[in-house]
Amino acid sequence: PGNTPTSPLQKALLAAGSALVALCDPYRHDMVAVLGETTGCLALPNLRDKMKNHPEGYLILQERPRIRLSTLDMARLQGLPEGSLGREYVRFLEDNKVSPDTRMPPKFVDDEELAYVIQRYREVHDLMHTLLGMPTNMLGEVVVKWFEAIQTGLPMCILGAAFGPVRLSARKLQVLATELVPWAIRSGRNSSCILNIYYEQRWEQPLQALREEMGIFPPPAVRV
Repeated sequence: PGNTPTSPLQKALLAAGSALVALCDPYRHDMVAVLGETTGCLALPNLRDKMKNHPEGYLILQERPRIRLSTLDMARLQGLPEGSLGREYVRFLEDNKVSPDTRMPPKFVDDEELAYVIQRYREVHDLMHTLLGMPTNMLGEVVVKWFEAIQTGLPMCILGAAFGPVRLSARKLQVLATELVPWAIRSGRNSSCILNIYYEQRWEQPLQALREEMGIFPPPAVRV
């Protein structure tokens, strides 16, 4: 539902246009979404295969859970112990004034299963911020994009990681280059696939325990 069939040429034109707009204005989430869909022809099948070959990822593909306000018991998550995944996720949403309902449904991914894969990636993005301890400012977004680029291979993430820093100050660039990017790359390489975690079944799990299980190194002690 909502899919717009497009030819390879149309996808190429959409990719070029959305990339240009997104580079000029990284907060144009609609253009970032289009870029991800029209350039993910190689990365999305690879992510789908990783999910199919993992018991938890396979269950996610079968059950198709969604992370939206309509599916989240916010009162329960707010009442979970400090340091749990669910409590820290809600804290992230509140502190950064963001909502899981802002994630756009895919329009230009013609395969239904791959469309769910990119939808799932979008809906766990805020959980990546939570796991990595990164805010939603430009520096935090660039760090998360480096981690996601290593994890997913999506061209959209690679472009965001490469060109996002152009808007940062010299001081932030130094922190990014010396502390945050090396940590994000090491964590991305060491971590298990982010789409193979059934987060909805792990709300009560301590955040630090999930980091250790996935292989995400503790965030650097720097101000982000």
